[in-house]
Amino acid sequence: MENTDESPEAPTPPERGLLHIWRSVGPSEQLSPERVLFPRPVLQVSLGEHHGLLLSQGGEVYSFGELLWRDLSIPMSAPVLEVSLLGKKIVHVAAGGFHCGALSEQGNVFMWGENTAGQCGLSERDTVAQVTVSEPCAVSVVDTEVVPPAVVRVVDLACGREHSLALSSQNELWAWGSGCQLGLVTNIFPVWSPQKVEHLAGRHVIQVACGAYHSLALVRSLPAQNSNTQNIPEKRERAQLPHYSVTEKEELDTVDDAQYCPLGVELTEVLTSETSPRRRGPRRRLQPGGRSAGSSPGSFSEDSNSGSKQKTLLNRAKCKPEGHADHLTQTDGMPKSQPMPCWRANKNSAFPDDLVLQNLLQKFSGHSLEMQHTSVPGDTDSLSSHTSDDSCVSSSPSMDIFTSSYKDDSSVKSQSTSNNSGPYSSSPVCLDDVHLCLKAEKTALQGQKSSSLTNICQKGKKAGNRRRSLPGTPTHGSPLRRRPCTSRSSSAGRTQAAAPEEAGDGLPSLETEVWTWGRGSEGQLGHGDQLARLQPLCIKSLTGEEVIKVAAGSHHSLALSAQCKVYSWGSNMCGQLGHVNSPVTVPQQMKQSEGLRVWDISAGQSHSLLLADGDCVQPVLLYCGQHQELTSAQRKRSQQSQKSCQRSPKRAESYTVKPILLPSCIEMGYISSVCCGGQSCAVLADQNVMGFVSAIHELASRERHFYCLLSNTRKLLLTPLSNKEGAYSSLGEPCTHLFFSLCESFIRLSVLISQHSTSLSYFLHDVQTCDVTSLLLLTHTDDFTDIYKAYCFALGNFQVMGGFQSLQKLSLEVFSSQQTVLAQLCLPDQSVSGDVDVVSLLYWPLQQLHQYSRILLKLAACYDVLTEEYQTLHQGFSQYESISSSLLRKKKEAETTFLFWKKHSGKYTEFLRLPQRRVVCESSNRSLTLQNAGRFSNHWFILFNDALVHTQFSTHHVYPLTCLWVKPVTDDSSGLHAIKIICPEESFTLVASTPQEKNKWLRSLNQAVDQVLGGGAQGSSPGVMGMSRTASYTFTGEGRFKDAHYTGVWLSGRIHGRGTMKWPDGRTYTGNFKNGLENGYGESLMPNKALNKPDSYQGHWREGKINGFGKYKYASGEVYEGCFFDGQRHGYGMLSSGKQAGTSSSVFIGQWVQDKKTGYGVYDDITRGEKYMGLWLDDQRHGSAVVATQYGIYYEGTFKENKMSGPGLLMSDDDTAFNGEFCDDWTINGKGVLSLVNGDCLDGMFSGEWNTGLKVVGTYTKPATDEPENKARRGLFRLGQYVVAAGRRWGCVFTECWRRLGCDAAGRGDRTSAWENIAVTITTARRHRINLSRSQSKVLECLEFIPHHEDAVTTANYDNIRRYLNKACETPVHPLGWLVETLVTVYRMTYVGVGSNRRLLRQAVQEVQAYLIQYYSIVRFLFPGLPDDGGVLPDPPNSPSKSRHNSNTEGQCVVVVSCSSLLLPLLLPRLYPPLFTLYCLQEEQKETQYWERILRLNQQPDQSLLNFLGVQKKFWPEWMSVLGEKKQIVSSSKDACFVSAVETLQQISTTFTPSDKLMVIQKTFEELTQEVKPMVDVGFLWCMDDLLPLSLYVVLRARIRNLGAEISLIEDLMDPNIQHGEMGHMFTTLKACYIQIQHESTT
Repeated sequence: MENTDESPEAPTPPERGLLHIWRSVGPSEQLSPERVLFPRPVLQVSLGEHHGLLLSQGGEVYSFGELLWRDLSIPMSAPVLEVSLLGKKIVHVAAGGFHCGALSEQGNVFMWGENTAGQCGLSERDTVAQVTVSEPCAVSVVDTEVVPPAVVRVVDLACGREHSLALSSQNELWAWGSGCQLGLVTNIFPVWSPQKVEHLAGRHVIQVACGAYHSLALVRSLPAQNSNTQNIPEKRERAQLPHYSVTEKEELDTVDDAQYCPLGVELTEVLTSETSPRRRGPRRRLQPGGRSAGSSPGSFSEDSNSGSKQKTLLNRAKCKPEGHADHLTQTDGMPKSQPMPCWRANKNSAFPDDLVLQNLLQKFSGHSLEMQHTSVPGDTDSLSSHTSDDSCVSSSPSMDIFTSSYKDDSSVKSQSTSNNSGPYSSSPVCLDDVHLCLKAEKTALQGQKSSSLTNICQKGKKAGNRRRSLPGTPTHGSPLRRRPCTSRSSSAGRTQAAAPEEAGDGLPSLETEVWTWGRGSEGQLGHGDQLARLQPLCIKSLTGEEVIKVAAGSHHSLALSAQCKVYSWGSNMCGQLGHVNSPVTVPQQMKQSEGLRVWDISAGQSHSLLLADGDCVQPVLLYCGQHQELTSAQRKRSQQSQKSCQRSPKRAESYTVKPILLPSCIEMGYISSVCCGGQSCAVLADQNVMGFVSAIHELASRERHFYCLLSNTRKLLLTPLSNKEGAYSSLGEPCTHLFFSLCESFIRLSVLISQHSTSLSYFLHDVQTCDVTSLLLLTHTDDFTDIYKAYCFALGNFQVMGGFQSLQKLSLEVFSSQQTVLAQLCLPDQSVSGDVDVVSLLYWPLQQLHQYSRILLKLAACYDVLTEEYQTLHQGFSQYESISSSLLRKKKEAETTFLFWKKHSGKYTEFLRLPQRRVVCESSNRSLTLQNAGRFSNHWFILFNDALVHTQFSTHHVYPLTCLWVKPVTDDSSGLHAIKIICPEESFTLVASTPQEKNKWLRSLNQAVDQVLGGGAQGSSPGVMGMSRTASYTFTGEGRFKDAHYTGVWLSGRIHGRGTMKWPDGRTYTGNFKNGLENGYGESLMPNKALNKPDSYQGHWREGKINGFGKYKYASGEVYEGCFFDGQRHGYGMLSSGKQAGTSSSVFIGQWVQDKKTGYGVYDDITRGEKYMGLWLDDQRHGSAVVATQYGIYYEGTFKENKMSGPGLLMSDDDTAFNGEFCDDWTINGKGVLSLVNGDCLDGMFSGEWNTGLKVVGTYTKPATDEPENKARRGLFRLGQYVVAAGRRWGCVFTECWRRLGCDAAGRGDRTSAWENIAVTITTARRHRINLSRSQSKVLECLEFIPHHEDAVTTANYDNIRRYLNKACETPVHPLGWLVETLVTVYRMTYVGVGSNRRLLRQAVQEVQAYLIQYYSIVRFLFPGLPDDGGVLPDPPNSPSKSRHNSNTEGQCVVVVSCSSLLLPLLLPRLYPPLFTLYCLQEEQKETQYWERILRLNQQPDQSLLNFLGVQKKFWPEWMSVLGEKKQIVSSSKDACFVSAVETLQQISTTFTPSDKLMVIQKTFEELTQEVKPMVDVGFLWCMDDLLPLSLYVVLRARIRNLGAEISLIEDLMDPNIQHGEMGHMFTTLKACYIQIQHESTT
């Protein structure tokens, strides 16, 4: 492949992304970094074992080094462009041992290189695996668990030697390749397609890293859970893990079996002749075809046959031992080398003896020994390179966890060792080849110690020797695996596509865990042993260490914490761990020089590279690992040692003990990231253009240093002090609480800084692509502000209460003998002394805000003033500078306040000392005094940040600033420099000694008030107080509000606005206030101690009293809803009494006067079944009234003092009537006339109760049949004689409506004010009622506009008034809508239930007509242009010749306006049910006769009925239409004639108003006319002789129920203007038909 680079070269070298590469081993003169001149900025570099990848700006990928899959060797000075990836927008690259990976912006994965282990993720072709992939090919990551399967978007990629890992956007891990380092639940390798790592399913994976044969994952910790809810097996498994703190001493106690991890298995090499495409000889340069040079095609078939024989032979071996053989161990606990018991010969074995198996194993071993000569010399860390990834053998007797990982018939892997003196060989058994059954062994060996555990607590040299003599650790590598070590993980150089994982608030998550899996022969998994892990397992010792990044070398691992600490574990043969601590199987902190803070890490084959902050802003490089290349003699000794029985590679001759500084790093510039791979190192650096890069590095370096200081302070100072016994007694109760509050705020600040420093480290890695406006300082300004303010506030409170003095003493007790601890707590500008300045130490973090503003200003200077970046950075600078200045002022205020209390200490001032209180100024020099104070009086005023204190001798008056108003006295006539102070309960004047003092106090008072109000007081300005504010206050003086607590709006010292008042006795009021009193709408609760329940009121108030409309719920259960005046029920109202009120349940609705029923009202006694409708006086029935009972008795007469008294009329349900004198309820005493049903009369003196019997002395008269009707006697029994006139019944309802319009009486008020009141009411309802539906809100929005009411009403704008009235009646918020709703309520209360008496019909009709008259008067008041009732509307001026009401030019129809035509459509549909029921009761007898004849006559066919009714045959239809088909009408046809007219007439029952019913009648006659037109001559006109029979037919066929009630309703409520018109004639015809049918003969 040609080296083609199509990218155009820039005219000048790039200033960002400068690449430096060098080898980590070799002669000292060759260790200097080499600058790779590249025309474009390099965004990322990734190094493999002998190759590397570059990602340049623009998403182009370049390769260099030994490209074995292409048989090319590309110098790093001229990398080759991966042409096939052009246009893919690559954002991340990863180099594995001998393969490559790339990640596009869309989350697609591309792989190429060696594919012998399936690490490129490509499927097999024609059953032969593709050994190499020469060009990048897409690898699909598909989630098959969802339906339908979905393509997974990948955000991070890492490659090892024989495996690859991908991190999805859902933070799930996917793996493919070969070996246990995949973490998959499978024993079939290679894994060709990416599979999800199920063991981490549900966990939030942040980052992944790949070693040669092990993997690491950084996972977000789960939220803390209750231990009782955890799964017991899981708890037991976690308890068995070795858990060591990284800060513990090196000599650890011996670990017992409880630390055994059942997931650990030993891996041994499979020395077999089976040769798959991924099991072959030494790594050679590959041909493009994928076959290694020098290999014969026939070797594959021969090896396959051998492998298949072996597999068949071993699968037949099924061990069934009689018993179990104990593991023979040495005195030190290590197992002796012996064959496993299951392999020995026994009676039940499938083999007669073990010779066959012995020969087979020797054959395998011999084959491997023949190939050992091909091992590569000079690989000083090649131990794991000959450890097979799929040769997992377990010597553990535990089967539970193992079988849970493999759900199939998983075999137990056992280890076989040889006692031969020859070269050591672990007899391996492949997972794919051997399935051994050890069920008997599993039972027999339960509870025994594992022979494969490493004692991780061994000391000194013995520990090292033991580690080298572990069973299952090969002495020398298999030729099949002899290759250079793999590169580090490709986690370095993360791009925005794989951005650092953030928590939900956008901040990096520091609650992390490190999970590892794969091979662990060198302890690179960090679990305290050298066992392999088939599935991910958490390293418990790193939990809680705030790990932010992990890196994996060939056989060692690194972890970086937010505290700039590096932990390392694994192989340390070349000193790559940076320490000499043991054991190396658990994470140990790397030794770092003082003042160096590491913020990036990378691991290579046998070395580690660290990027750290030094003394200056520019970062420095730290290196740990091998120094020089081996000499020829050393290489020879290394080859000999590899052929001997040595268990591990020999240590390097020269390596570092701790990380050393690379001096050449200063010449590279500002390094942003580091990378290691193989034996090479690489860094990316930037030039400091315009100071931008240095400013970013300075910010990050200072923040990391700041966090380290915070961590040390928390760890070394605050935690020991808070855990100190006796701290409570030393600090005192108030200071103890404040100290713990200070610690909490310090922790919150520390967490924020740790997240910020971590995000800045991530930002530096991608400084070329990241937007400067995405800095957390700019995106989370509110978080920084709030946390810093809370910390400063906690500090100040603690200092004000004198806590630092006690804390200083306590710290001296704790650290009296720990000078080394004190040295770590010294500030940068302080020297080590004997004492810890706790105050300065804890206040020092506040200085960081100034550093923020200074660096943001530096960054802003790098941009043009007009750019968005400059504006954002400059705004951030202003904010942080303002916060810094503000907090420094808070610090000074706290110091001043502490000194003030120290100077004025005493019991009389101690109660004034509060943690949050600060001194502003005080008048101890008599600079301020009270006006008109006595000559010898002593007044001391102290202004705090929350109160003004007036002290006179030992008396204190505290005035909260929230309820204090300051007003300068401008009257100069007195010559006093006065300031007026207004408080809720008192006011006084202060006099200053000089004008300067007055200005000083005036300014201080106003500023203090403004600050305590949050700077948001309305009208607040220098020298002017906030007139309106929201504050809380508790009244202490005498009055209505004594001891009450108010929270709400104030105006100039008085309660004014919305608020809540609470009294100590339980009374509460929430609502509006005006001038210190309740006024407007409000809700109140008033406790009733007798009933132990509160009264509640919701409604309007005025001047502190209930006034207006509201709803009052009494504790007794009664509910009153109506009008109030001065706290009493007055006007219209409804009182409902339930069962809780007493023995009766009743409802009263009517008029109230001064809390008593007075005027017209309806009283429904539900218990007695009576309804009273009449006049009241002082809660008693008094005056004309009507009483109806549930038994049908009707009474009308007069009442006096709550009794029937005087003349009255009583009628029973059977029409028996009595007219005479009454003396009590239902008691007759005096003259009277009794009329019987048959017309007989009894005239005389009556006495007795109506229901029990009457005594009569009088004359009985029986009229003759031919005697004329006695009109005088008939007048005695006329209904309505003693009834209250309809116009006088509900005057209180209309009075309330007038009041809502702002009128004192009917028609007395200003019309403009009335419309303004309506608008205010509508607007207020829209503002305060949040539960309105969408339709209601739309109606209110329409009514909010005042219509043109002053204009003259014409035919043009009359419809606008009708539409407005329709809208107004849809909502009770509008006064007219409330009137309609209330009228409907009182009407139903009157005529529903017991009130459904047919004798009340006339009263009900008259009441509706009275409603219309009074309602119309209100409408005419609002629209004065309307004519009188029955008036004619004029046409609009300049109207066209053709009116819209008449298309004929000869004449125009006039529009008559009446109250019924305008208002009846609004009222009657709501009043229709009770009114129509009364009509039905009235017409009940006639309806019975009518319906009986309807049923009888409708039995006849159409022609027979037409003939019976006398309809002329010329009107008889001959054809009818059925579903559009014309059919002839025959003699038997029924309901076939005049169908359209019949159906139209039936619609009369669906209408409400008389006008609508008349329209139905008119349409019926029009339909009838249309149907007879074809049968009559042109110009035909109806005559009554022809029309009446046809109308009779239509009425009969319509079968309308309650037709008499319909006719009576139309006749009573029909507009008089149309009675004599065309509609009147049609209605008369319908009425005649009804009468005719009613009187039709039944025979």
